[in-house]
Amino acid sequence: MADELGLRNVAFEVDDLQTALDRLATDGYGLVGGIGQYEHIWRMAYVRGPEGIIVSLAERIG
Repeated sequence: MADELGLRNVAFEVDDLQTALDRLATDGYGLVGGIGQYEHIWRMAYVRGPEGIIVSLAERIG
């Protein structure tokens, strides 16, 4: 919840977004939504990680 203390999300830059997502999927961490793109600079995706934390992954494409 937004009003609770603690870590809610974390972000990482990755070299290969699809490879990172595939590795996480084999460990049981599923994609939240789909893969998006931001201003032709980043490909981004969100995964629900341990303890429900949202993990943002971004690959620089431009």
